[in-house]
Amino acid sequence: MAAFYFRAVTPDGKLRTGTLSGASEREVARELRRQGLIPVYVGSEPKKGFALHLPVWHRGRRRDVLFFTQELATLLGAGVPLDRALAITSELTERTEFRLVVQDVLRILKGGKSLADSLAAHPEYFSELYINIVRAGEASGALAPVFERLAEFERTRDELRNYILSSMIYPALLVVVGLASITLMLYFVVPRFAQVFEESRLRMPAATQILLEASNLLKRFGWIVFASVGAVLAGLRAYIRTPAGRWWWDGLRLRLPLLGEALRRAETARFARAMETLVANGVPLVQSLNIAARILGNQRIARALEAVAQGVKRGEGIAGPLRKSGHFPALAAHLLSVGEETGRLDQMFGRMAEIFENDTRTAIRRFTTLFEPLVILVMGVMVGILVLSMLLAITSINEVAL
Repeated sequence: MAAFYFRAVTPDGKLRTGTLSGASEREVARELRRQGLIPVYVGSEPKKGFALHLPVWHRGRRRDVLFFTQELATLLGAGVPLDRALAITSELTERTEFRLVVQDVLRILKGGKSLADSLAAHPEYFSELYINIVRAGEASGALAPVFERLAEFERTRDELRNYILSSMIYPALLVVVGLASITLMLYFVVPRFAQVFEESRLRMPAATQILLEASNLLKRFGWIVFASVGAVLAGLRAYIRTPAGRWWWDGLRLRLPLLGEALRRAETARFARAMETLVANGVPLVQSLNIAARILGNQRIARALEAVAQGVKRGEGIAGPLRKSGHFPALAAHLLSVGEETGRLDQMFGRMAEIFENDTRTAIRRFTTLFEPLVILVMGVMVGILVLSMLLAITSINEVAL
């Protein structure tokens, strides 16, 4: 008998964790089911990075939610009853962990809860925005169109996020490879030239002497430098997790040249896409603003939306308070002003999302277009200085030999 760690869901949707003795993982899972629990994870090691009641998103979960939303939209649009649609979706789901989540949603639904409340039992997969839109769809009796709109929302948000990440991979890779190349040359190549000069007792050129001093400093104190950098990064990360640190970090990111404007436009696009989905499904404007603020990644912009919501409560509309906040591009306020005048605010949010999604892609392309050659130039100059210093050393040896 061995002890296995487990995570399981109770009949009321709560998380249970602990250890249970058994001959195998399968036997422990069967025992959990006999106790009325739905096993989510059973293993010899505690599962890391999983918290049921925290909105932690990663690539796999986003893909699961997108698949779930698209399948439900298709099935409900074809007239399949909700419980049957959920059962089919659980059968089509490939990942065991998410299949158990869908099955638990179905179980709670059959217990008499609404679909929105059933989804709310798993906030690590379904955001507050997602749940409120489903709740609005249930109230209006039009779940199929709601899931179609949710599928479009999840797809466009995922596409923009993936575009930003993929665009930043190459510049980051250039920096890492360049720094690694320079470090290796200083640590391994340069000392070999130093040995040649020490054996021949020749006078080193000044450039080579400087290079050798840099190599010696790296070999002596390099570990201290790397450890200090690691400690600073760890401390910075811990500070950013505090409210004050997050506030400072979000403000700093918005002030970065080129990249800061791209981040502002990306957040504006995310806000507009969320508002389009919420407003189009009948969620009240003030409630929509509060929900949209909680899904934004930048706390400064999210805090600005709280002031916008207060302005809406005072009867000032949304365009004016948004303009006064100073955290959104001027075009956003103009578009929403037109939307208020025409009475088609949901459509204007959609148009606003398209504009700023395209602007974000353009800004990211502009940043990478300037950053990549700059990194290549800087790294090329540094490597060139290293190579030139070594060539001067070789030339001086040849001159002495002649």
